[in-house]
Amino acid sequence: MVAQQKQQFGGIKWGSAFFGWLTATGTALLLTALVAAAGTAIGLATADTGAGQAVDEATRAAQDPATAATVGLTGSIVLLVILFLAYVCGGYVAGRMARFSGVKQGVAVWVWAVVIAIVIAALGALAGSQFDVLANLNGLPRLPINEGTLTTGGIIAALLALAAALAGAILGGLAGMRYHRKVDRAGFDH
Repeated sequence: MVAQQKQQFGGIKWGSAFFGWLTATGTALLLTALVAAAGTAIGLATADTGAGQAVDEATRAAQDPATAATVGLTGSIVLLVILFLAYVCGGYVAGRMARFSGVKQGVAVWVWAVVIAIVIAALGALAGSQFDVLANLNGLPRLPINEGTLTTGGIIAALLALAAALAGAILGGLAGMRYHRKVDRAGFDH
C-alpha cells in the first residue's frame, strides 16, 4: 500500500522544498544571532559597540598570521555547523510535508537555496552594489570571502559550506520522511 502511495504521490514537491528552504534560512538567521549573542556575552563585542567591535578585533587579529588562522578556522567551523543544522531543519520540514522521497526533498531544499542565491547575485550585479541585499544583511551566515579576491582557501570554504548544507538537507529530509514510515507501520500493526 505504501509503495502504491509513493508511486502516486512521491517525487519532488517544490512547494514543500520552498518551505524547507524558508525554514533553513530562518534557522540559520536565529543560530547566527545566538552565536553573535554568545560572542557578546564572552566579550568579543560589547552591547554598546556590537558586532562592529568584533569585526575590528577580527581585523586586528588578521594581521597576526597565527591568530588569523585560529580565528578563520573557528569561524569556518561555526559557519559549517550553523549551515548543517539549519539545513537539517529545512530538509526535515520538506521531508515531513512531502511524506515520500526524503532525499529528493532535501536536495530540492538545497537547490532552492542555490537558485535563490544565484538570482540575488545576478540582481545585485545588474542593479549595482547599492542594491546588494546580501551585503546589507549582517544577520545571515556569510562565508568570510572577499568577492574581489577569491583564493583557493575561499573556494574550499565555499565548497565545504555547500556540502554541509546539502548533507544537512538530505539527512533532514530522511528524518522528516521517517516520521511517516512510523505512522504507516503503526497502521499495519493493528
